[in-house]
Amino acid sequence: MDDSVGKSADRLRWTRNDALVAIGAAAVDLLGFSVGTQSEGMPLTLSAACALVVAAMCLLARRSHPVAVLAAVLALGVVPNLALQDVLPHFPLGLAVALYSVVRMCRPAVVVGAFLVTVPMPSVGQGGMLLPSAWSVAANAVAGALVIGAALIVNRWQREVAAHHALQAERAVAEERRRIARELHDIVAHHITAMQLMAGGARANLAHDTQAAREALVTLEESGRIALREMRQLLDVLRAGEEAEETPPAPQPGTGDLERIVNESRLAGTETEFTVDGPVRPLPPSVGLTLFRIVQEALTNTRKHAGRARAHVRLTYRQDEVAVEVCDDGAGAPPPVSRPAAAPGYGLLGMHERVALQGGTLEAAAVDGGGFRVAARLPVPGGAGGGEGGERHR
Repeated sequence: MDDSVGKSADRLRWTRNDALVAIGAAAVDLLGFSVGTQSEGMPLTLSAACALVVAAMCLLARRSHPVAVLAAVLALGVVPNLALQDVLPHFPLGLAVALYSVVRMCRPAVVVGAFLVTVPMPSVGQGGMLLPSAWSVAANAVAGALVIGAALIVNRWQREVAAHHALQAERAVAEERRRIARELHDIVAHHITAMQLMAGGARANLAHDTQAAREALVTLEESGRIALREMRQLLDVLRAGEEAEETPPAPQPGTGDLERIVNESRLAGTETEFTVDGPVRPLPPSVGLTLFRIVQEALTNTRKHAGRARAHVRLTYRQDEVAVEVCDDGAGAPPPVSRPAAAPGYGLLGMHERVALQGGTLEAAAVDGGGFRVAARLPVPGGAGGGEGGERHR
């Protein structure tokens, strides 16, 4: 019993906009009938006024019961016609709103039936005649057609808006998936490659240089820990409706972490030099993350494709931009056809996408005489912060 009452209450629930529409329709119809009766020298009777107000109040339920509301408005609309014998032909605003709601919410067959009933009903009883005149029926048909046309236009516009919003949502999801794919590629390609090389180095040095093997294993453990943490942060993006973690995730890496991945590159067997030029200053997190990922991917490609090459990482701070360059000499590398320049992989594509998002430029190509060069320039507004100047080598 209580459940049925609750469901009925939900179906009869109306909004503030519904109330405003009902009040406005009542006011306009009362004003229109008052002016019409006064022009004919007749007063607006109480029964006619009450019928107009009640018909307008029925509009409160137009969203949940559009057909029933239209029927009630049509039935109540006959009362003023009978109470005011000489009332002029009319198409009340309350009736227009009720018909509009039927078109918006019902099937085409119901709309056609509603239109056929709506055309003659407003003229029943006008002038003391039970059957409406042809002129009034034609006027009602024009008014009803205009209402139906307006409702159909609104329906089409809302469908287009919904489709546009759905398309934007799909694009946002696709962009997020591409971002996650780039992040996962960077993490897996860098950390797993480094872990594989360091594990091999530890195995090779285990018999005659236990200290070097121990350092490689410690770095291997740390690299695995970092990889798991970063992958966990990315996978958190895919979780929906779950409670937030009690502790905030670690911040995204930036230029302050470049020395760490350079050291990892050295431990993995690649002789790597790190140089910082210009006055160091704070960078936006997105720019710092982009620089970190470029260096990470470039050093990973060096270890994968250039064999025992020597690499040089140069980070340059300028007034309105920051640049990073990663070069290797290609010593001991496989034939140039296997280098990324010949067939760009997801790593280089990810670099280009990251740099493009920051409004910068990226160059990635083989160097004459052997080796490979990756260089990126990202715009950074000047005055973002001061720092120490000069050139530093590590």
